[in-house]
Amino acid sequence: MSSFSLPQINDNPEGGWGPSTSNLPSQFKFKDIPYAPYSKSDKLGRFADWNDLSGDSRPTNLGLSAQANARSGGQGRGRRDGQQAFGSGTASAFAYFHAEDESSFSLVDNKAGAARRGGPMTRGRGGGRGGNNYNRGGGGQRGGRGGFNSGRGGGNAQRGGRRGWRDWEKNGRTRESSVAISPDWAMLEEVEFHRLAKLRLEVDEPEDLDTYGRVFPYDKAYDRITTKSEKPLQLLDRIKYNPTTSDDPVIQELASKDTATIFTTDVILSVLMCAPRSVYPWDIVVVREGNKLFFDKRDGGPFDTVTVNENAADPPQDPTTTNPNNPNEKVVVPETPSINNATSLSLEATYINQNFMFQTVTETPPPPSVEFSKPNPFYGPDETEPLASCGYRYRVFDLGITEDEDIRLCVRTEVDAYTPGLGNPAEGQGLVTVRALNEFDSRALGAGGAPDWRTKLDSQPGAVMATEMKNNSCKLAKWTVQSVIAGADLLKIGFISRVNPRDNTRHVILSTTSTRPADFAAQLNVSLANGWGIVRTVADMCMKQPEGKYVLVKDPNKPVLRLYAVPANAFTVDEEDDEGGFDGEDGDAM
Repeated sequence: MSSFSLPQINDNPEGGWGPSTSNLPSQFKFKDIPYAPYSKSDKLGRFADWNDLSGDSRPTNLGLSAQANARSGGQGRGRRDGQQAFGSGTASAFAYFHAEDESSFSLVDNKAGAARRGGPMTRGRGGGRGGNNYNRGGGGQRGGRGGFNSGRGGGNAQRGGRRGWRDWEKNGRTRESSVAISPDWAMLEEVEFHRLAKLRLEVDEPEDLDTYGRVFPYDKAYDRITTKSEKPLQLLDRIKYNPTTSDDPVIQELASKDTATIFTTDVILSVLMCAPRSVYPWDIVVVREGNKLFFDKRDGGPFDTVTVNENAADPPQDPTTTNPNNPNEKVVVPETPSINNATSLSLEATYINQNFMFQTVTETPPPPSVEFSKPNPFYGPDETEPLASCGYRYRVFDLGITEDEDIRLCVRTEVDAYTPGLGNPAEGQGLVTVRALNEFDSRALGAGGAPDWRTKLDSQPGAVMATEMKNNSCKLAKWTVQSVIAGADLLKIGFISRVNPRDNTRHVILSTTSTRPADFAAQLNVSLANGWGIVRTVADMCMKQPEGKYVLVKDPNKPVLRLYAVPANAFTVDEEDDEGGFDGEDGDAM
């Protein structure tokens, strides 16, 4: 009768999984194998990709000639150009190279094969419109709709993704940072957006501290405007203040009373809460004084303007400018700047938002304006121009995870008007925020496939709004967050277009929509809990640092946030004067 004996079993005395490092058997043959790093989010690729270029600078793989490799596109059959397979070449610890064998290898049969009529995988007559190679856009003599290589996207892509019509007019996606990164700055932290998107923190209803300013009633006649009864956008001289956190006297008074731990404004807070949606660069100045944090904006920075089609597949581009990190670089500046570049559109959208906000309120009673508990804290006795309709509500949110944790955030929020008949606005009832979307030229580059508003806005308003939600996802999300944290009951969004697509100075109001901020946040898939989690994470990251000044920078070309330590005099008026910048006297008044 056969017998069976158990092999020797080496238990792990440490109580963990796998063999113990202190108790490895002498005959353990896998002892010195290096560890190959991996990520659970990586997609598994092929076990062996014979046509893929390896990372050891070899021109061909496994004996394939350069011509055969070129015929296969150099990237493997069926894969889009510029995209490498997940998992290929990432862990080279187990790679075995036999360069000597391959260098002496040559094909015996180098006779060209007979050309097949129609080519592989064609739809009938010899390669369709694209020529005589792969699929519908594959490379024939003229490239058809695609270009030279395999795949529907066409050929020889250098930027990756799909290739198609008018590729030569598409500018590069390289953007410059919103602030020049000095070599003296020390980078302290780096956080990817995909990590921020997983954060979550539930926050209770805020506590109202005080209210300032005056709001006028919203004119409901603007809700009845259609494309057939369009109304011109007027230019009104009003003063609206939007100072940064450190220049707010009310916040300074609240900080002296230890009202909260973190102080900021709704504009800065909304950018931080919607950071994973942002594409354009931005930066936030963080000042730590004792156990308090102040989130500030720079004068003339990206917070003072409104973006246009930031999330479009092909957003508006600026002409090439001098790199602040490489001032010696030579660039070619066009003679006449385009009215449809990113900077011009941003200034135009800011101008439209301010004037639409001023125009849609009734300044002469009835109904009367509503005074908040205290007057506007930024309006001095020497001012002569009239104030715009604006109310400031200072609110405190509790960001503590446990009951014993005292982390409170004080934010200055803004409301633009109130709706008559919905309660007392001084008590936070019937408040309204007013914003505007603008159409520049539906046929211009950067329009994002938007339909013509004059023909579609009345018949298909849902399609127009869906396109705007796609092209301006970040901007709409920031507006929604600002409305929610301000406690506004309604968010009014106007649709404003140019009178002539070639003239960016005259505009008309085509329509106005009204929505509840909480409902609109659900349509945009905006998670306030995720936004509060991002704020709490950034605050913890800054509180780990010693007292001083820091800047949180969004990378201009990657979904990454970086925290830098900067000198105490960085971004101050004196420093900007020394560099020949503007003096910043009127930078806070809008």
